[in-house]
This record gives sequence, structure tokens and C-alpha cells, in this order.
Amino acid sequence: MTPPANPLLETWTAPFGVPPFAALKPEHFRDAFTRAFDGHAAEVDAIAADPAAPTFANTIEALERSGELLARVSSVFWVLAGADTNEPIQEIEREISPLSARHWNRISMNADLYRRIEDLHRRRDALGLSSEQARVLERYRTQYRRAGAALDNTAKARLAEITERLATLGTSFGQNVLADEQSWTLVLDGEADLAGLPDFLRASARGAAEERGLAGKYVITLSRSSVEPFLTFSARRDLRQKAFEAWVARGDAGKTDNKALIAEMVALRAERARLLGYPSFAHYRLDDAMAKTPDAVRGLLDRVWTPARAKALTDRDELQALADAEGGGFKLAPWDWRYYSEKLRKVKCDIDEGSVKPYLQLDRIIAAAFHTANRLFGLRFAPRDDVATWHPDVRVWEVTDATGRHRGLFFGDYFSRGSKHSGAWMTTLRDQEKLAGDIRPLVLNVMNFNKAGDGEPNLLSFDDARTLFHEFGHGLHALLSDVTYPLISGTGVSTDFVELPSQLYEHWFERPEILREFAVHYRTGEPMPEDLLQRLLAARTFNSGFATVEYVACALVDLDFHLLPSAHNLDVAGFEQESLQKIGMPDEIVMRHRPTHFGHIFSGGGYASAYYSYMWSEVMDADAFDAFAETGDIFDPKTAKALHDNIYSAGGSRDPAELYTAFRGRLPTPEALLRKRGFAPAEV
Repeated sequence: MTPPANPLLETWTAPFGVPPFAALKPEHFRDAFTRAFDGHAAEVDAIAADPAAPTFANTIEALERSGELLARVSSVFWVLAGADTNEPIQEIEREISPLSARHWNRISMNADLYRRIEDLHRRRDALGLSSEQARVLERYRTQYRRAGAALDNTAKARLAEITERLATLGTSFGQNVLADEQSWTLVLDGEADLAGLPDFLRASARGAAEERGLAGKYVITLSRSSVEPFLTFSARRDLRQKAFEAWVARGDAGKTDNKALIAEMVALRAERARLLGYPSFAHYRLDDAMAKTPDAVRGLLDRVWTPARAKALTDRDELQALADAEGGGFKLAPWDWRYYSEKLRKVKCDIDEGSVKPYLQLDRIIAAAFHTANRLFGLRFAPRDDVATWHPDVRVWEVTDATGRHRGLFFGDYFSRGSKHSGAWMTTLRDQEKLAGDIRPLVLNVMNFNKAGDGEPNLLSFDDARTLFHEFGHGLHALLSDVTYPLISGTGVSTDFVELPSQLYEHWFERPEILREFAVHYRTGEPMPEDLLQRLLAARTFNSGFATVEYVACALVDLDFHLLPSAHNLDVAGFEQESLQKIGMPDEIVMRHRPTHFGHIFSGGGYASAYYSYMWSEVMDADAFDAFAETGDIFDPKTAKALHDNIYSAGGSRDPAELYTAFRGRLPTPEALLRKRGFAPAEV
């Protein structure tokens, strides 16, 4: 009997080679992964056993060409696992994570393959390589050495065990957080529960209730776009406390308690670092980053922490005074900060979120992001309704350049739902490359904005709109990529450089030139009044002490965890508190991501010891936007071309410091960042 066809193993004939999402079922992935792992392993074994002397073509290029099926299957699976998961997908995720780690361990520790790479590296100056080829060879050698290819067999075996176990733990961590986010809701019933909530928040909460079959009621979820506005506007202090405590307790108790997983992960990472000859995981992780050392990271974070904490404490006293003036009779708590901060912003800046949000319609902000990309880089975005997607909410645009040449597809998945992990991220279904032909990318932005009910506008907060620009900046990094080799395509750069294109792009959203055109009232169509716009821009650094403290605290705690030389019997909760006490964390502020739901560093671990990267990149993005400001034109063509050529299209083709210097003429200093956050006097 002929087995049923598996769409993952067939040629994808849909427009632009997009996966046939409608035909995919969870059971297709097990067979597809098995075949993909086996096929890739056979390809790599053949490269390693090639009797011919190593050449760049028969070793490095051959590795770059290998694993095409695995790349296709993996990209589709991880999109679904993050953006539209279910129990069968999660079950497969638990199975595949350690198998994938085992597969890549086997490849990265292949002694024969490593000898070929080392041989090429020794002879690199005589090989006649292009600058891009030299960079790819250097990256392969670095990655294989960091994976343990140079270790003895005993150490390799232990390192493989550690890597597989870390993959399993990271998957369990993420699924625990998702389970807590899916299971908790705050149901509001009646006007008393809705006290203080503006119309836009009531509308989104009503829509969330209707999705759950609770017609006539209102629901707040643990999605940041739901719970943060509730904490900002709800006049019910008891309900604010209930929502806040659930939000910060994700992964902290019961069946979904992540603390034991964290302790084991930290211990295993420390052991991994020791096997590779480093005193701690932080030293290992940062050795292959722009920062290079933990001391360099802490130096930057400490420089920002001191003025940020001082500003936050001053703001705290003002918030306490405001609460006292209302007769509150209580000491300010973390669930009060956003509520009274919004009141204080109204007093000091004559502005509040409720007056701004009606002007920030989702479709208009998407259009603003596209418009900015057109002005800077000549890109055009045309809707495509004939492209398959993983969920009906997902929208697709074809991207072309000024000459009409196809540059890729852009997918936007904007709304929160129970099948999606929280947060916002960019990823790809296919990366740009030239090795296998003119391969154009399939680029995704995944968000978690509140979806309005039928007939209601989808309105964003200022922070939501800025997040959209941020993730779109990542998307442009992938869409504009113009390199030959997949390894260095798009966002294939160091973690503390990858945030530069995204954070830099945020600057254009905050410019009056963009807001005047795209911030229009959802009812009247009138542009944001000029006086409101100016007050909004003047208030950009309001509450910056709080925002900086909650971020930098995360980065410092992340660093502290991973500076431990060993971590057996680690008391995660106690360590968290000790680390925060050491830096003088204000009682009224909680880390933006407490360890038990800190997915950046524990669910996959891509930012482990590297959460500082956002601040490191902010030093560059503040300085980089100054390059435009100095010309008097935020779309200056010459500067935009330099930005395109050296940052957005270059991928990882050169060292990050070299790329930045090629764009700006020098490396940045933190002064522009301190000005941007309001911690230094503006230049006159």
C-alpha cells in the first residue's frame, strides 16, 4: 500500500515557493524530520570523507549547500511552534529539540570535517578567496571550535550530552510559560470592574471575551498588549494587583514551575564553558561578540544604571506624592507604577495614552513602516492574497525595489491568540542567498497586539507602534540582504549587532515627518493635532528611568547567572533577589522579564549572557541616527545608501565593528544613548 503523500517532502509549487500550509498536518513533521536529518548527515559525511584535498568549494561551499530539506522542514515547523501551536505540535517539539541538538552535535564535532576546515584556514592566504569567502571560512572555523570540535572524545561526548539536555530544558521552559499565559484570564463583569478603562481597552477586552465564549463580559490576558494597558488605566487597585502578580509569576509555581529547569540550565552552561576552556558561560558567550568580555558589558550597563536608577527614584517619589494626594494611604507598589505614571504624565506633559492611541491605527502604522522603507531604500510593498499562510489573520506583501525587481515576501502576523507565544519577533521561512541561485527571502514579523472586535479599529499604544517598527527593522535586515552564502545572510550576525537595524528603524517612527502623515484619528481621519504631536514628542523621555531600570536589571541578572563558575543546587529565587539587592533595585519596579519567564535567555537561550545586546546596539543606533540628523534630512540619500550598503544588505559579510565604521566613519560612544534616554544634557 502506498503511504500517503507528505507535503513537506514534495516540491512546493505555490507562488514564490511558499510552504503549503493548508495541507500540513502535525504528523507530517516526524517523517519529514527523520528523512531530513538522515539526508543531511549523509551529505556531511560525504564531505568529510572526500578523498580529494580540501578546497573552499568541496568543503565550505559543499557544507553551505547541504541540508536543504532540513532547512525547509525546520523553518516551517518553528514558525508553527511559535505562532500557531497546539498540543500535537508541542509534543513533536519536545521530541525534535533533543534530536536536532544531537544531529548538529554530530556534525559540528566531526573530526574529519574539522580537519578539512582547519587545513583551509591554515592556507587561507594562498586560496585566492574573496572577502566574503574569507569571512565565511573564518565563521565556520570559529563555530566548530566553539562547538567543541577540537576537544578529545571524552569531552566531546559530555558536551553533546549537555547540548541535548539544554535543548530539552529550553523547550520545556517555553512551553511552561505558554501554558501559564494560556490558562490565566481576568474576567471583568460590570462597570465597577471596568472603572478607568478607556473605550479602546474595553473594546479589545470585549473581543477577547467573545473569543472565549463570554459574550457580555470583558477579558484581560497575560499578553503584554492586554495586561500593560490594564495596569495603566484600571482604577481598581485590587484588580491591578491580581493581574500584575499573575503576569510576573509566569513559570514560577506548580506544574509549570521553571526554577529547577533554570538551575539545571545554568549549571550545564557553566560546565560547557569549562569544557571549552572558559571560566564561565558569560566569558564563553561574549568571546564571539562585539563586547568580547563581561567587564565591557558591565561597564556599559553600570554607566547607564546609575543615572537611570536616580531618575527612577525621583519619579517614584513624585508618584508616591500623587497617590498620597488622592488619599490612597498606601506605599506605592509595582502594580501602581504604570497607573500613577500615566496620571503624572498627564500632569507634567499634558498628555496621556488615551489621547494618543486613537491616532495610532495598526494599518496606518504598517503603512508608515512601508513608507519609511520606500523613502530610505526604494522598496515597495504590494498585498498578495494568493499566498498561503498558517493562520487567517496573517497578511502577505510582495516586496520589490525601485527597479521593480522582486526582493522577497513579507508576512505580518499581528494579533495575539492562544496558539501563539507571547512577545514579538522576526524570523524567516527562507533566507536570501546566491549560492544556489537568486534565492529571495520569505520574512516574517510576529506580534501580539490586541485584536479589536468586529467593526472596531485596531489601535496601538505608542510602545506597540514602536515595536512594529523595531521588528520591521529586523525584517528589512533580511529582505535587503545581498550576500552569496547562507551562513552570513540577513540577520546572521553577532547578537549585540543584530539589534542595530531594528532599534535604528524605531527612530523614524518617532519623527514628526512620519507622525504628521500617518497618525490620523480613526473616526475623523484628521491628523494628530500639532500641539498634541509636539507634546507627545516632548514626553518621549518621560518615565525613562523606569523603562531603563526594568531592562538593565534583566541584563545584569542575566550576566550574574552566567558568570557563575558552577551552579549546583542553585536557589534561583534567592539568587535573583541577591542580584537585585546588589544593584539597589527599587522595590517599586520589577524586572521586565523575571527569570522564570525570561524566554530570551532560557527558552532556546539565544540571548543567554547577551540580553545586554539591546543596550549595546542602542549605543550604535543613537549614534547612527545622528548621521541623518547631521545632514538635516532624515531620508538623506547619501546616508541612506551608506546605511543600506554597510548595515542592512551586508549581513555578516564583515566584522560588525568594520561594518559600522564603514557606515559612520568611526565607532560610537555612549553619549548619544544617554541623550536619547534623557540622562545627559542635550547638545546646544
